[in-house]
Order: sequence, then structure tokens, then C-alpha cells
Amino acid sequence: MKFLKFLLLAFITIPLISARPAHKFYVSVTKMEYVEKKNSLQIITNIFIDDIENALKARYNKSISLDTKKETETDTELLKQYILQKLKIKVDGKNVELHYIGREYDTDMVVAYIEITKLKPFKNIEIENKVLMEMFPEQQNIIHLKTSESRKSLILDKNEPSGILFPFD
Repeated sequence: MKFLKFLLLAFITIPLISARPAHKFYVSVTKMEYVEKKNSLQIITNIFIDDIENALKARYNKSISLDTKKETETDTELLKQYILQKLKIKVDGKNVELHYIGREYDTDMVVAYIEITKLKPFKNIEIENKVLMEMFPEQQNIIHLKTSESRKSLILDKNEPSGILFPFD
């Protein structure tokens, strides 16, 4: 009797599991920390390697390969170029220059390091993050901002690719 119950359960469960479509999350996470002593905003952005690689291939070159033995200096430069084109920041309504420091790979993620220097305390910061939005309509880019006084977050998507944070309220 137990065997029949198991068999019945297997016949019901297996089709339900296999009929469920695979769901992939399209998300990046950007952490920003304002370091008042250094007058800098330190930015770390995490993006799935396969997603950014597909975007770079579609945009620039079909032979781009990240985090492999085939990766070239051109691939690295195109990654930098793409990130700096898709990430824009205004502080108190003024555009600021982003300094791309570099990148590393962590399992299946590209971890890019960016900094804004000579930045005095500010009232607001506007972040536009369109990374991967042209490739994946479901893409969400999560922003976390940490200061000595607060922690604020935004979720940006294709319909709302930018937002403003007031960290010193």
C-alpha cells in the first residue's frame, strides 16, 4: 500500500515540477558608501557574469569572454566602458565623474569597483543605473547607500531607471 501511495505521489509530483517554467532573476546589486574622512563615495557593483557578457556581446563584439583564459584587455576595457555608460550619478543636481578602479570575479559575478573623489557632504544623490536593462526587460538594479548617519536603498527598473536618495535627512 505504501508503494502505491509513493507511486501515485510520484506520478502527480513529477509532471508538476517539470511543467513549471525555469525562472531566472535579472538583478544587480550596487553598494555605495560615503566615507566622509576621505571625501569619497566608494561604489561596488555586482552583476552576473553571463548576463553582462551577453550584453557586451550584443552591443560590441560576439567574441567577448569574461573570467576565462580567453579574456583580453579589450574585453576588460569594454566592460569598463559599458558600466560607465550605464551608471550615472548626480550629487546635489550636478553630474560627478566616476573613477573606475577595476574589477574582479567572484564565482558567477563580476564585481566592479568605482569611486567618486573630492566629494563633500551632500544633500541628495541621484542614481541612474541602466545596467542590462536593454537586454532584460525584467532587470532590477538594487542600490544601497550607506553614510555615517543613515542607510537608504532604491530598486531601479526599466520603467524607473533612476531615483534620488536623501542620506542626511
